[in-house]
Amino acid sequence: MSHPHPDLDTPAPLVKGGVRVTALGGLGEVGRNMTVVEHEGQLLVIDCGVLFPDDHHPGIDLILPDFSSIADRLDRIQAIVLTHGHEDHIGAVPYLLRLKPDIPLIGSQLTLALIEAKLKEHRITPYTLTVAEGGRERLGVFDCEFVAVNHSIPDALAVCVRTPGGTLLHTGDFKMDQLPLDNRLTDLRAFARLGEEGIDLFLTDSTNAEVPGFTTPEREIGPAIGKVFRDAERRIIVACFSSHVHRVQQVLDAADSAGRKVAMIGRSMVRNMGIAADLGYLKVPDGVLVDIKQLNDLPDDKVVLVCTGSQGEPMAALSRMANRDHRIEVGAGDTVLLASSLIPGNENAVYRVINGLMRLGAVVVHKGNAKVHVSGHASAGELLYCYNIVKPRNVMPVHGEWRHLVANAELAIATGVPRRNVAIVEDGVAVDLVDGRVRVAGAVECGYVYVDGSSVGEADETLLKDRRILRDEGFISVIVVVDSTTGRIVAGPEITARGFVEDDDVFDEIAPKILKALDEATAQGITDSYQLQQVVRRTIGPWVGRKIRRRPMIIPTVIEA
Repeated sequence: MSHPHPDLDTPAPLVKGGVRVTALGGLGEVGRNMTVVEHEGQLLVIDCGVLFPDDHHPGIDLILPDFSSIADRLDRIQAIVLTHGHEDHIGAVPYLLRLKPDIPLIGSQLTLALIEAKLKEHRITPYTLTVAEGGRERLGVFDCEFVAVNHSIPDALAVCVRTPGGTLLHTGDFKMDQLPLDNRLTDLRAFARLGEEGIDLFLTDSTNAEVPGFTTPEREIGPAIGKVFRDAERRIIVACFSSHVHRVQQVLDAADSAGRKVAMIGRSMVRNMGIAADLGYLKVPDGVLVDIKQLNDLPDDKVVLVCTGSQGEPMAALSRMANRDHRIEVGAGDTVLLASSLIPGNENAVYRVINGLMRLGAVVVHKGNAKVHVSGHASAGELLYCYNIVKPRNVMPVHGEWRHLVANAELAIATGVPRRNVAIVEDGVAVDLVDGRVRVAGAVECGYVYVDGSSVGEADETLLKDRRILRDEGFISVIVVVDSTTGRIVAGPEITARGFVEDDDVFDEIAPKILKALDEATAQGITDSYQLQQVVRRTIGPWVGRKIRRRPMIIPTVIEA
């Protein structure tokens, strides 16, 4: 769970002229990115994304930022600035707009097109303002300038926020690819110009801060993908993020060169790539793209499928293929290409999918055995360049787990930023910029908000703990019927267990002890069904721990007849 520092109090009201920056997600985790900037009573939100659940969150669909600290100030939000269109930066926007639908959304053309399509499914019509690199917009007290950066999705932007209390530069997710597929370079000249003007607080992407050197250019993986296409005997199944336009472009180009047809699988993949193609960000070669219904008419060696599931998500297409729970049946001779990096925490799920596919006879090509993916984030060498160009007075690493934030902070310090001017903080911690210096002001409530089916925020840690117990330890149901008049046991205990290796007859040993404990309780005048249920729980629980060495969920039921 992501919590603020336990020893911090609620922050005092912001001093006049100061700027407060509070991350409600994205610090100490990879995902759920959301930063709130406050000045003179007005708020500016930068990104509003989701975190995808891992094995620790059984049954959870999405994890949202905690909006509780701004819920009573929604009318003060001047805009939500979206740096790019990845789910971990835009996925929670519909849930914030449910609270106040008229908050303006600011972003590039592709970013807004992707979020508008998502909001349509939520039946929300947003107010949007399209911006581009070099553009400048006044949003209340915030003067925002937008800077081109390259990432693993087109049209990504950094944002410089000027206020009377100081100037902030937020990179969003970025890298410094010198040979980008769309020829859109990270605008280092703008970074240098803003540095000359003076950046009081630099918020920088930390995801690859531990990786030395420079991130490999996207163009260098083209030959590796081409080789996969040349070597494949039958169908090729490519799994990547549904918003990774650059990777899908390379797949389309490789398929065209190999004389293959491409079909998209999955609603989000079809929707996002359709938007990218309509806006000109995805160049689809003539005749390459076909409907999935046409695949039966094509030989296997002329087919490419592009789907989601590169992170081992249980319900994504690739995972279902590995489990033989999809209409596409993977078999011997098929080639599966995982064209994504591993998000920290997803490794086990991904390797389960890889093993499942290989067990079915497929050849699986991934980042571990071929150069088929490069990161979308700046490595240490690029971050050093940025610090030396911008020369910020203060630094606040963002976007990453704790180890990434620390590594990024050390890079800033190595370039001359005083250690006291570097704020390494967790979600919910308020950092104030006053008179050119940063300081921690306190912390707001900032837990995880779970989307569980149709409910939002109702699932909590108690529920998840129950689910983990059911998953890991099993459960025992004990049913007893008592006479409502005399309090005597008239039937039971009927004991049923699930998730155990042992047969139910193992409980024959404990049944008499349960009866004895209940008889003793009723003899003492205990007739309340809840109290009798607790007697059952206290009797069978320790016995199960000793006998079976498990700590299952115990569900006692006492029925009055």
